[in-house]
Amino acid sequence: MLKFEIIVCLFATMLMSAVITPFIRKLAFRWGAIDSPNKRRMNKIPMPTLGGLAIFAAYTIATMFLLRKQMPTQQLYGMFAGQLIIIITGVIDDIIVLKPRQKVFGISLAAVVVFFFGNIQMSSVSLPFIGTFGLGWFSLPITWIWILAITNAVNLIDGLDGLATGVAVIALTTMGITGFFFLNVGNVYVSIMIFALVAACLGFLPYNFFPARIYLGDTGSLFIGFMISIFSLNGLKNATFITVIIPVIILGVPITDTIYAILRRMLNKQPIMHADKRHLHHRLMQIGLTHRQTVLIIYGIALIFSFISLLYPISNILGSILLTIATLIGLELFVESIGLAGQDRQPLLNFIKKIVKENTSKDNH
Repeated sequence: MLKFEIIVCLFATMLMSAVITPFIRKLAFRWGAIDSPNKRRMNKIPMPTLGGLAIFAAYTIATMFLLRKQMPTQQLYGMFAGQLIIIITGVIDDIIVLKPRQKVFGISLAAVVVFFFGNIQMSSVSLPFIGTFGLGWFSLPITWIWILAITNAVNLIDGLDGLATGVAVIALTTMGITGFFFLNVGNVYVSIMIFALVAACLGFLPYNFFPARIYLGDTGSLFIGFMISIFSLNGLKNATFITVIIPVIILGVPITDTIYAILRRMLNKQPIMHADKRHLHHRLMQIGLTHRQTVLIIYGIALIFSFISLLYPISNILGSILLTIATLIGLELFVESIGLAGQDRQPLLNFIKKIVKENTSKDNH
């Protein structure tokens, strides 16, 4: 049962984040952490970044002091060491702009730290009809890939005011609810940590939502992505089909955007790290939606993914497989309809059109 004092601490975390953010905004101008307008940016005026520093500060005060009694020491300090590496990487990137491989190095170093010192890792896998097997030496590379992929996915969707923050709030809240009620992680502290990060993000969101007064910056998007990846790993120590698919579905928006960005660049024979203006938010705006409408629609899509993820714990294995297939088909239709992979790449839509055309032509005869 959640104690009333925990709820009070979470509310205090949200207020702290709201109070700290204006000071971080001034600090960003002083340190030169400013996002200047260019052809790839959406902002028309120079915008301070480093917003993630406010979220990090509020979250750290909450977990290290306000909610300290709820946290096991080894995991708390192991995670904190990884968080510091991510924050330092993000701050440097916001001020001087790092190369992609330098950011990858920072994320990788943080992943190794939480693996060894926080004992956060994927150590065994249970597959339906096959059984359970330990990962052994593969535990480290699989954990590293998981952390790197999710951290980068959240970093990629941070392209509009309030987008990454709002999507993170929806994803984290769903993870907290799922972990607390369904996954039997056995550690209520993980859900409390998740809700502490939700509170810190909510305190920051009013400053970040359109029209934004401060951006998350890489400090924020890397930190939030990193935290989501290690929170999900707490439920994945003994990975099953359900425990793996739930966080993937919850993070449907950033993961879909990342996968299709990689596919698009490979099909166009461009480097995977090549930046373009064909991400999900770009495509929705190119269709004719306003900045605010685009953000709200993506929030809506994130909520749909969250509702779908909540169906998995109450489904049997066959139901889960059918739910996954239906989700993938629906997602592919949506992606093709907005041209996320490219205007001329619509295999499923073309197949459906062909079937409909053949059947209607038969009916006419």
